[in-house]
Amino acid sequence: MDVLLTVITTWLSVNFGLPAAADHPQVQFVDPTQLFAVHTSQLSADEIARMRSDGNTFDDLVAVYDDRSRTIYLPASWSAASPADVSVLVHEMVHHLQRFDDRTFACIEAREKPAYAAQARWLEHLGTSLEQEFDLDPMSLLFLTKCYH
Repeated sequence: MDVLLTVITTWLSVNFGLPAAADHPQVQFVDPTQLFAVHTSQLSADEIARMRSDGNTFDDLVAVYDDRSRTIYLPASWSAASPADVSVLVHEMVHHLQRFDDRTFACIEAREKPAYAAQARWLEHLGTSLEQEFDLDPMSLLFLTKCYH
């Protein structure tokens, strides 16, 4: 996993100007219940309520980066042989590298924009897309990356 994290870090640094931090995150493979628990532990009650009122059931949660522990949580079914799964790791590595960057974001959703951009480009290099792999069309991405408050 260390080699893959180094490759992803270097690629993100070259292609997206993110810091090439040598400090890799921990990676843990967990079940969907644990993914949900980690994700919601990072949100305020108001954020959870707002997301649920927007129709978010958290069923589409595929990975989580925990800033406090510097840990990427991936589903136990994750496979390095799957382009879609590796793209999820790319997405979460963006969040890890954002810790070492001076950029600020207006909201949690805005922080997702560069992560989805990197994930999309990674998939494009492999001949696929966010829409094909995750059913994320441009309108869905706009919704996921736009500040609403």
